[in-house]
Amino acid sequence: MQAAPKKRVSLRRWIWRAFASTSLLPLVLVEGVLITTYFITNQSIRNSQIEYLHQSATRDIQVSVQQNALLVQGQLEQIHKAIGLYAKSTEHELTENQNLTAASLSLSADGVRYSAVNDGGSASFYSNLTAPEKQDLYKISLLANQDFMMKQLKEGDPLIASIYFNSWDSYNRIYPWFNTLEQYPHDMDITQYNFYYLADAQHNPQRKVVWTDVYLDPAGQGWMMSAIAPVYKGDFLEGVAGVDVTVDGILKRIEQLQMPWDGYLMLVNNKLDVMAVPKAGQRDFSLRVDSQPAGEPIDHERLQSPDLNLARHPDLASLNKNLPAHSQGIVTLTLNGRPHLVAWDEIPSTGWFLLAVVDEAAVMQETNLLATHYREVGYLLIAGLVLFYALFFAFMWWRARDLSRQLSRPVEGVSRMMREIGRGNWQPAASPSDIIELWSMSNQALGMGRQLAQAEFVRSSTQQRLELVMESFAEGLWEYYPQRQRFILKGALCQRFGFAANEVPMATLLENIPIEDRQIFTRFLEEASSSASVASEAEFRIRDVHGTLIWILCRGRTLEPSRLDDSTVVVVACVDITTLKQTQLDLREKTLEAEAASTAKSKFISSMSHELRTPLNAIYGFAQLGLMQPADDASQQTANLQEIIGASEHLIQLVDDLLDLSSLQAEKPLLDLKPVNVASLLSNCADMVQQQVCAHRQTLHIEAPADTWHVWADKRRLKQVLINLLSNAIKYNRPGGDVTLGAMVVETGARLRLYVKDTGLGISADVQKELFRPFQRLGKENSSIQGTGIGLALCRDLAFLMHGTMGFESLVDVGSTFWIDMCSSAFPAPGSDSTASAMGLPCVLLVSSNPEDGQVVRDALAGDFEVQRVETLPEASLVLEHTAVSVLIVATAHRAPVLDPFFRSLRTQFAEAAMSIIVVRGAMDQASDDPLECQAIVPSPLGRQSIRHLVLTLIAKRADACSPK
Repeated sequence: MQAAPKKRVSLRRWIWRAFASTSLLPLVLVEGVLITTYFITNQSIRNSQIEYLHQSATRDIQVSVQQNALLVQGQLEQIHKAIGLYAKSTEHELTENQNLTAASLSLSADGVRYSAVNDGGSASFYSNLTAPEKQDLYKISLLANQDFMMKQLKEGDPLIASIYFNSWDSYNRIYPWFNTLEQYPHDMDITQYNFYYLADAQHNPQRKVVWTDVYLDPAGQGWMMSAIAPVYKGDFLEGVAGVDVTVDGILKRIEQLQMPWDGYLMLVNNKLDVMAVPKAGQRDFSLRVDSQPAGEPIDHERLQSPDLNLARHPDLASLNKNLPAHSQGIVTLTLNGRPHLVAWDEIPSTGWFLLAVVDEAAVMQETNLLATHYREVGYLLIAGLVLFYALFFAFMWWRARDLSRQLSRPVEGVSRMMREIGRGNWQPAASPSDIIELWSMSNQALGMGRQLAQAEFVRSSTQQRLELVMESFAEGLWEYYPQRQRFILKGALCQRFGFAANEVPMATLLENIPIEDRQIFTRFLEEASSSASVASEAEFRIRDVHGTLIWILCRGRTLEPSRLDDSTVVVVACVDITTLKQTQLDLREKTLEAEAASTAKSKFISSMSHELRTPLNAIYGFAQLGLMQPADDASQQTANLQEIIGASEHLIQLVDDLLDLSSLQAEKPLLDLKPVNVASLLSNCADMVQQQVCAHRQTLHIEAPADTWHVWADKRRLKQVLINLLSNAIKYNRPGGDVTLGAMVVETGARLRLYVKDTGLGISADVQKELFRPFQRLGKENSSIQGTGIGLALCRDLAFLMHGTMGFESLVDVGSTFWIDMCSSAFPAPGSDSTASAMGLPCVLLVSSNPEDGQVVRDALAGDFEVQRVETLPEASLVLEHTAVSVLIVATAHRAPVLDPFFRSLRTQFAEAAMSIIVVRGAMDQASDDPLECQAIVPSPLGRQSIRHLVLTLIAKRADACSPK
């Protein structure tokens, strides 16, 4: 009796039934919710603690800086009282009428009175700015009575470094004593130092005690600040009493003040200048504090470096914004790559600010420790979960292994069928299974075997045809298999390259390709492997069987994988291009030879000019240093050095001219052609050569043109040309001769002539043709007149680049006139009687009923053009009859049939070279295709940059048209 067939189920349902009891999804979901809840709660608690501690730290820092500011205020008030008491006592002493004898002080050879011996009192110094016979010795005797008070004040406050009195006539009395003759400059003008003039009537009209900024002490005690008070006799300022406080002393006091979280204090004034900062602050704020060796004389006032001003540091923007405006506050800054809290409080008596700086990491240390603890707990929790899931997945692995055994037999059967089909057995034995999908897979394998049998027959026939075609293909065909890194060469390639077999490994093929071409070849293969739609291309060299390198052009792309084999195959077609590459190489070599011959001269001149400049600068500099040093034979040495300097200046000028000449010959420089005011240009040039004219005892005349004349030129280059012409006119002129600089109109106002005329010896007619040749000085090479012979050639080239021409007239024993003709910035209107009006700024006429268009055009062309606006075309016609207009802009809402007759009538009166026309069309006019008699059509609305660029372009074209060809 035949057994009933077993019931088959789907593979998906069978696996689902096997794993339904594991409850994997609920378990993972529950654990994920618990972990997420823990981390969210932990982060919320940490954020709350951070916020609370941050607020608490802010309050503590503010309270601390306020308390410390009160302590500093108290110490500074003691200094205020001390200097105020000393100033009042000194003022009273100077008004007393006492029978005193003149003080006895030592007198130096250059007129300085000073106290040479330390008698336990103060030191005296009387600058030689006051002549010895005018020095008030009785005043010194009066001030000596104050030595006891000065000593008591100094010893009563350790913060006081010294106490002094400075008089209006540069007398200084200072306690404690030091050798003032060695320390002070003998011609010291005390009134020019900030510890004097900040207390005078101009800076201190209230006559109160004021504090100076940080300065370098002339007495040699380093960087300090002073509290100073004026001493008056009636309304006359007799002098200034002061107390010196060193920056080191302030720092030591500040360092003694307590700050929480290892913070530090620093002192700044109301101008954000750093008064005192510890080393930690110098590092955090990137401040560099200058040091001065003790005892080094200071011959002028030297204030603290501007780099110590907080406003110069852009990273401190929030502090710089809030500090001057608020007497108290706190901000967060990033200093030295770490966040810091910076709090401040004002010291009322001085207007200074005491800053407290605390590292925010120190403030948040406790919170971070707590967060670390919670993080460790989280890590333990995660470790427990990892252990649990490791056991769980071990169980799942055991279950999967059991299931795999149940699936392995039918799957192995299907694999056996596939192997047999691959070996050519198209009808293998079937593999039975209770699973529907596996049973269906076995049947599909049998069907595939039948289809492959038919496909193999078709492939064999196609291959035979392909091999027949490839035998006639000279260079051949390559098949590249990226997975195996191997090539299959078809055609004549095997014999040509000497390969033993058609299948060649990648490494073997690379050995025949030069090293420098291998990267090109491998990149070609990568591109071809990644593209199935676009063919890649590459050129490289490869050695044939004789060892000769030949050029190969390869084109290849990836074939779509077949159903039987999904491996990638790259098909590459090769062509021999050796002859073509050799032709290209020969052509390139000839081109490079031509370019090298063209640029050799310019490179040589430029290189040699730069090489000459280095030793010339050294000679010039050492000669100038020699003039500054005294010598026994001063007159002869000075004459020799002046000869060296003169020769150096001449050679440097020669090098500069060579550089300009080589740059002009190597490439055309970029010139910025704009309207240049002629009168202003001539005035500037005359001012620059006036000293040279006076040195040659000559007279410079300026034939001033109208202030409205303008030319199109590069202002810097045109000034260079005129200065060169003026220098030549002065050098080659007679002593006491005349030089004239002026301008005139030529060619009916279309061009302006700028000329330089002299009354020199003139140039002979037989050598005038050599004048503009480089390095040609027409027989003046051995004269005492210095020159390079390059200047006129440069002037002519620069004039040509600015669309100008250069010429000259010269008569022997009469003089010479050199000129440059430039394009005027505007042309005259037809029938105009006046050419002067044409010399002003070019006129732009705007036809628009919208005032905003007029404002846009005026802003765009401000400074270079004169803009007029009318609302209608008839009004424009009236303006054109009486005004020379360079550019007409029509922005009215007219159709082409209206504008075309208007433009045609304008062209009968004005040529295109005299006036350019621009049409602005709105959206409703864009559909019109009718041609217009205009030079440009732009869309609406108008843009400043676009309209300016368009107008300048049209004017430049007119300048090119007016320049002689």
